[in-house]
Amino acid sequence: MLQYDDSAAAFVALSFVTIYIIPSWYNIIKKLKVALFSSDEDIGAISRTTAEKEKAAKLKKTSKGLKTLNSPWFLANLVFTILLTIFFVWLFLSVQSNGEVNSFDPFSILEVDSGADMKEIKKAYKKKSLQFHPDKNPNNPQAEATFMMVAKAYEALTDPIAKDNYEKYGNPDGKQSLAVSIGLPEFLLNVDNRNFVLLSYLIIMVGVIPMAVWSYYSNSSKFGEKDVMYDSYAWFHHNLNEHILIKSLPEVLSGSAEFRERNMTKAAEGKQELGKILVKTRQHMQKPQFQHPVVLKGNVLLHAYLTRQTDVLSEESMEDLNYMLRYSSSLIDAMISVCKHQESLAAALNCIRFGQYVAQGMWLKDSELLQLPHFTSAEVAHATKGKNGVKTIKEYIALDNDSKKGLSDFSEAQKEDIFKTCKLLPDVTTESRVFVDDDEDSNVYEGDLCTVAVKITRNNLEDGEKAGLVHAPRFPFPKREAWWVALGTTQGKIISIDKVTSPEKVVEHKIKFLAPKQGTYEFELHVLSNAYVGFDFSDTVELKTLDASVLPEYKVHPEDAELDDEPTLFEEMMNANIEDDSDSEEEEDSDDDDESEEGGIRELTAAERKKQELQNARKKATSAAGDDSDSDDDSDVEEVHAD
Repeated sequence: MLQYDDSAAAFVALSFVTIYIIPSWYNIIKKLKVALFSSDEDIGAISRTTAEKEKAAKLKKTSKGLKTLNSPWFLANLVFTILLTIFFVWLFLSVQSNGEVNSFDPFSILEVDSGADMKEIKKAYKKKSLQFHPDKNPNNPQAEATFMMVAKAYEALTDPIAKDNYEKYGNPDGKQSLAVSIGLPEFLLNVDNRNFVLLSYLIIMVGVIPMAVWSYYSNSSKFGEKDVMYDSYAWFHHNLNEHILIKSLPEVLSGSAEFRERNMTKAAEGKQELGKILVKTRQHMQKPQFQHPVVLKGNVLLHAYLTRQTDVLSEESMEDLNYMLRYSSSLIDAMISVCKHQESLAAALNCIRFGQYVAQGMWLKDSELLQLPHFTSAEVAHATKGKNGVKTIKEYIALDNDSKKGLSDFSEAQKEDIFKTCKLLPDVTTESRVFVDDDEDSNVYEGDLCTVAVKITRNNLEDGEKAGLVHAPRFPFPKREAWWVALGTTQGKIISIDKVTSPEKVVEHKIKFLAPKQGTYEFELHVLSNAYVGFDFSDTVELKTLDASVLPEYKVHPEDAELDDEPTLFEEMMNANIEDDSDSEEEEDSDDDDESEEGGIRELTAAERKKQELQNARKKATSAAGDDSDSDDDSDVEEVHAD
C-alpha cells in the first residue's frame, strides 16, 4: 500500500513553488530594470526641442525611479514572491539533508577523511553513536534516523560484505528496489488534523480555485483585439457610420468602456468644475447627442485638450484627461477597425484625421502651423498673410529659414526650435503601381490576383536612418510615427486599410485583391500620417481588366494526364483491403479443401475471386448512379460449378 512521504512532498512542493517564483522574479527584475536602469530613449523621454522638455520631465517622473513601482499589485506580488522564495530555500535544504537525493557517503556521515584508518573510523563511530543514541534522545525521530545512518556507515566501512555492496551499489544493504510513495506530507493522515484538512480542502476546492477561475475569465473575456474592451467595440459599432464627422468623434471616444468607471463624477465640486469648463469649450463642440455623465465629462475634457485650454483643469481632471489620452491611440485604432468592418472609407479617414488632432493637441479650425513649437494664433496670422504668406505646413517647411515669417518675437533658442522641428516633420513622397504576380503579359484579366504596391519614401531621413518618435509636445505620452495606407472604391467602400509601422526610410506596402469584371475602374488611394496634420496624400489608381475568355486555352501536359489516370491513394487502399479480404476468406475455407475435392467442386482461385469482387463493386457503383442496364449481366462472372 502506498504511503504518504514527507520527502516526496518536499519535492512536489519544490516543483510547484518553482513554477511560480521563476516567472515572478523575472517580471519583478524586468520592472526594476525599467524603473532604475532604463535610458531616456527607452521610455520616450527625449527632448529634441525646448517644447518637449516639460513632457520629457513628466515621463521621467512617471516612468523612472522606485516610486513608479508603488502599485498595490506589484508590492503584493513582491512580498508574496519573497515569502515563497524563503519557503523554497527551506524546502531545498530539507531535501538536501533528509531526502533521497543525497548519495550514501559513510565518510561524510562519520565526519572522517576518505583515507582514515580503522582506528579513526571506530573512534568516530563511537562518538557519533553516543551522541545520537535513542536513549539519550527520547522522542527525537531525527536523532534516531541519524543513529541508524551512523550504524550503516560504520558497517559499510568495516563489514566486508557491506563494504562490497557499498562499492557496487552505493548502499551497504545491496541493490535497492524502486520505492514509490505519495508526495503528500504525513500529517494529513493524523486523526487530530482531519477537521483542519477537510476544511482547508473545502476552502481551496470550493472557494479559492473557482473564485480564481471566475476572476480570470471575467476579466479576460472583457477584452478583444488591441486590448480594447468588447463593450467599446459595441459602442463604436453603434455610433460609427459612413456619415460620421470628425467633430462628433470626441463624444464617441468618450463613451469607451475603459473610461466609464473613472469618468463617473459624483462629487458636487466635480460637477461644478465640469460646468465651468463646458462654458469655455461649448463653442467648439458639436451639440452633444448623449447626456450621460461619463460621456459628457470625457467629451468636455477632450475638447479642453483639443482647444488648448487645459490650464482651467484641476489636478484631478488633468489626471482623468491623461488617463483618456493614454488609451486614445489603441481606441482610435479600434474605431478604424470598426469602420473597416463596415467598409466605410469616409468614416475610417475621419477617424485617422481625428487621431492626428489628438496627437498634436489642436482642433478643426486651427491652422496646421500650430504644430510648430511656440506658435500661437498671432504668429499664425503673421505667417499666413502678406508676401511669402503660406497656408499649409508643407509650404512653410519648404521656405528657407530667412524667408519664414512669424518669428520676429521669438528668441534665438525659440527660432532654433522651430527650424529643428521643420526638419523633424515628415517630408514624404509616395509612388504606386498595379501589377499581377507571375503573369506572362502586363494586362490584367478578370479574376487575376492584383497587387497595388505603395512605396513611401521619407526624404528627411539619411540612408540607414530610422524615423523616431513623433514631435508632439502636447501629447503626454511617446508616440511612434506610422502611416495609414487605404485603398477604396469611388463609391466609398474600403478594399484595404492597414497601418504601416516600419521606421525605415523607404517602405513598400502591398495590397492584394481579385480583379473585378471586365471594364475600367478607378480606386482611391490614401496615405495618411497617424500623428501629423497636413501631410496626407491622395491619388487615383486606374485599373483596366480584360475578359478572361481571350486567354489561350490551357492544355494539359501528357505526363500530367498520365498522372491523373493513376489510382489515388484511396483507391490503392481499397484494393489492398479487397486483397486482404480475399486472403482471409481463403484461409477460412482452407479447412474444407478435402471435403470440396471429394465432392467434386472446384473453388475459385485468388485471382478469379479478386476479379469477381472488383466486378461486383463496379456493379454496385453503377446501380447507385441509376444505371441498371447491365446490373443483370452476369456472363462475365465465372461461377463455381460441378465437374
